[in-house]
Formats: sequence, C-alpha cells, structure tokens
Amino acid sequence: MPDHPSTQRTESQQLYWRKNLVVTAWLLLIWFCVSFGVSFFARALSFRFFGWPFSFWMGAQGALLVYGLIIGFYAWYMQRLDRAHGVEDADD
Repeated sequence: MPDHPSTQRTESQQLYWRKNLVVTAWLLLIWFCVSFGVSFFARALSFRFFGWPFSFWMGAQGALLVYGLIIGFYAWYMQRLDRAHGVEDADD
C-alpha cells in the first residue's frame, strides 16, 4: 500500500532530520561521557585542579558547564539548520 501523499518527505526534510539525529546522538554521547565517565574514572582523575580534586570539580562544576555548552551549541546549530532548510520561525 503506497504512503499517503501528505506523509511523504522531501529530500530536504529527510536531510534535515538526519542531521538533527546525528547532532543529537553526538551531544548525548558527550552528555553520557561527562555524566558517567567522570564518576566511573574518579579515582584515576585524582590530580588537583584549582586546588580541588579534579573528579570533585567535574562533578560539582564542570559537568554543569558542559551541560550549558551542550544546550547552547544545540540551539545555535538548530537555528542554522532551520535557516538552511527554510523551516525557521517567523520573527515577531
């Protein structure tokens, strides 16, 4: 049974979705490494950073900075991707 015409995606829409999934996957990988990698390897990360053990600093401060960078990068990238594919929001 053929797809309904309204459900068929154009090549631009497929490319947009594929790029969105790729960047999301990479950012989730970074999130996973920051969230679980530091706690898993905490004993190996026992050097001092600004006077505190690096593992403590990453858990308390560094992870929050990385999460903020992930959100900022995703917003910036998606805005560029939206413009490139003509799906940006109309300015008020």
